[in-house]
Amino acid sequence: MITGLTLKNSIISGANNLSNRRAKVDELNVFPVPDGDTGTNMGMTIGAARTELLNLPDDCTVEKAAQVTASAMLRGARGNSGVISSLLFRGFSKALQGKKTADAKDLVQALEKGVEGAYKAVMKPTEGTMLTVARVASEEAAASGIADAVELWQLVCTAAQRALDNTPEQLPVLKKAGVVDAGGQGLVYIFEGMLSVFKDNHIIAADEASEKSAKLSTSGAGKGVYTDDLMKVEDIKNGYCTQFLVNKNDGASSNKLRAFLESNGDSVVVIEDDEVINCHVHTADPGKIVSHALQYGYLTNFKIENMHEQFLSRQAQGEGLKKQAAAEAADTGNEFTYAAVDNDRAFGFVAVAAGEGLKAIFTDLGADAVVSGGQTMNPSTADIVAAVQSVPAKTVFVLPNNKNIIMAAEQAQGIADRTIVVLSTRTIPQGITAMLNFDPDASEYENATNMMQAADKVATGLVTFAARDSDFDGRKIKKGEILALENGKLVATGTDVTKVTYRLARSMCKKDTNFITVISGCDVSEEDAARTTELVQAKCPAGIEVTHLNGGQPVYYYIISVE
Repeated sequence: MITGLTLKNSIISGANNLSNRRAKVDELNVFPVPDGDTGTNMGMTIGAARTELLNLPDDCTVEKAAQVTASAMLRGARGNSGVISSLLFRGFSKALQGKKTADAKDLVQALEKGVEGAYKAVMKPTEGTMLTVARVASEEAAASGIADAVELWQLVCTAAQRALDNTPEQLPVLKKAGVVDAGGQGLVYIFEGMLSVFKDNHIIAADEASEKSAKLSTSGAGKGVYTDDLMKVEDIKNGYCTQFLVNKNDGASSNKLRAFLESNGDSVVVIEDDEVINCHVHTADPGKIVSHALQYGYLTNFKIENMHEQFLSRQAQGEGLKKQAAAEAADTGNEFTYAAVDNDRAFGFVAVAAGEGLKAIFTDLGADAVVSGGQTMNPSTADIVAAVQSVPAKTVFVLPNNKNIIMAAEQAQGIADRTIVVLSTRTIPQGITAMLNFDPDASEYENATNMMQAADKVATGLVTFAARDSDFDGRKIKKGEILALENGKLVATGTDVTKVTYRLARSMCKKDTNFITVISGCDVSEEDAARTTELVQAKCPAGIEVTHLNGGQPVYYYIISVE
């Protein structure tokens, strides 16, 4: 039997085991640009649970240990891998509800519920990721018939490791880089840390040095391979990803609503509780879907995305090293003051940005709160909730402005005490353009649609540095070399920041380009920024208006917006 104390200590041990190895997980990234790393995000997510569990009495039940873990991880979730981790452990909370102790059957149910919730939460689950590792472990545990909890968890660890070893065969990008999936590796470390307590009652201690540093050899790291989407735009038959909450009328049937969604789209997910039905569908006619859903109750939390435009504009952004210190520095506590909802105020805004200049830009555009964060520091769900609840509006639009923050922002929707609409802005220029296209006289749905349509038309250029030596399709990239990226794709390298920047801007110009905005970072002097802006104006075709903004952002010498 697994007692509450045993479960509590096992999760603490799992958190410590991952923390001790999170730099190794970070080094499994397949692109050398500095970004929010998987090991760091997962480590900080389960680390939030460790903090709460250390304060939990030893006489707790498994129900209480699991509930505390799930709640803390949901609020502390950072990055996509952190959110998925939190959903996996939410399964423990559901399966162990009302239980003082747990047996092997309970652990099987906990894994099954966690996997089910995680797969439902991901719009397009990809095999060869941490989802696969969790699913295979769950399926083998369920099929084993093992009655001893310790023996069962030993099998879970073995199955998870076997699934992890197979991830390169499922994702070509991993095989090309010679690495396994980073999120799956992190999950294996957590499971192994838990086994140490289940089997030997030994809590793996946290290595203080690993908590503060990730300075390891990069000899086994990724080779700078891009993670391209493993599908083609023509594969998208129902082009609008439509999500909303139905606040149920009496007698509302989620089964009937699900049937309608399935007959008018695909990728249907319908999750129901006592008060709401959470709906997700890919459809060719979102208006038809929304109109029909009104029969079941009033609708909130809309998100409609044009997946054709989204697919064509999205290039996978890689992940790099040098994350720990900046990410932990972002966790500065609650800097936002709670504000009650003002029923006379319809809309408010929260943006995520790093750099005093960018914060000022978003504030000038109408953002009520700006959460510190971005490429090297992913704010937690709790950070976003605190910012949202400082805005006294009935509906708050959240602009993550980074691909790796979107899922954490979406998790805030189920926690905050007001409606949150997450606009899937993946870059700072997209966020700025979205804000510029807000219409105070339009509805929530109209604004969400129009703001994202405008944002998706913006091209983003980034000038940064290589965080480590790497090899991209035979091209040797040296640590410290200047990298130019256009919509996430590496287009040039060099040693001179100014030259790389104006060449990038010039290459991004199209026949219909009207505006270029050059946003300088914290490592660029005013003189260099002015000279670079002048060169961009001189090198680009006549008639294009070029402006400069001082963003003060870290990581990127320049961010270039082209419209």
